[in-house]
Amino acid sequence: MTQTGQTAQPLRRHSLSLAALGVVLLLIVLYCKSDPATHIGSFFGNAIADWTGVLVTVVMTKYLYEKGSAESKQPKGKLRSGSLEFLREHSLTLVLLITGIGWVLAFRAMDPGSRWGQVVGNIVSEWTQILGLVLMTKRLIEIGSKQR
Repeated sequence: MTQTGQTAQPLRRHSLSLAALGVVLLLIVLYCKSDPATHIGSFFGNAIADWTGVLVTVVMTKYLYEKGSAESKQPKGKLRSGSLEFLREHSLTLVLLITGIGWVLAFRAMDPGSRWGQVVGNIVSEWTQILGLVLMTKRLIEIGSKQR
């Protein structure tokens, strides 16, 4: 493989993650330059939270697991330690919980009506939705989706 081919391969393999990251960064720049009291400024603030959720979903479901969730890939093999196996089998939920607590603490320290307070409040909502969806897919099904 040529040097150029070696460079293109990681970009292709991570193009969805990189594109979602690019959208989040673009929205942050646009939000910083806009008036949050306008419709377009408010849109950029909401879109930051939505696209951050997309980015997190793409990246976390690529590397983390949730045992029993039809929407999550399943770990291969077993680890020797039961504790480490539990952490691995539920790494998606645990990371969402820990980072979600971080977002809640950040939101709690902010004025919810401030420019960034509204964005962080929307991110807390987005994290709750993602975590809820992961947990619901452990027991609930939807006809026509990939698990049925």
